[in-house]
Amino acid sequence: MVRAGSPKVQAARRKRTRKLTKGFRLSRHNLFRQAIVTLIRSRVYAFRDRKAKKRQFRRIWIVRINAACRMRGLRYSEFIHGLQLSLVALDRKALSEIAIHDPATFDQIVEIAKTALASAAPAAPAVAAK
Repeated sequence: MVRAGSPKVQAARRKRTRKLTKGFRLSRHNLFRQAIVTLIRSRVYAFRDRKAKKRQFRRIWIVRINAACRMRGLRYSEFIHGLQLSLVALDRKALSEIAIHDPATFDQIVEIAKTALASAAPAAPAVAAK
């Protein structure tokens, strides 16, 4: 036989669950079993997409920086390498904001990267004659 549950506690728990599923379509917000399944799934999506959101933003910043660098005659990878050589510690979010809102400053940053690349370029290897 099924054990009896306390109706007050059970009703409160169901009410709390239904409140969390407010805005879900059709019976997913008012039928308790479906509401629980949908709530679990929605929390899985929320956890996953918090991570995905960070990846998407980083991709957007890189695309913006790459476009701004190519307008100034430099590839993204060369630009980042030049910044690392010159010990400039700006993250990609800041660089993309500078590229959009302050092109003059971004020009100076690109020049810093170019000079660092030029000074770090290795000499051409000597070809041995036979």
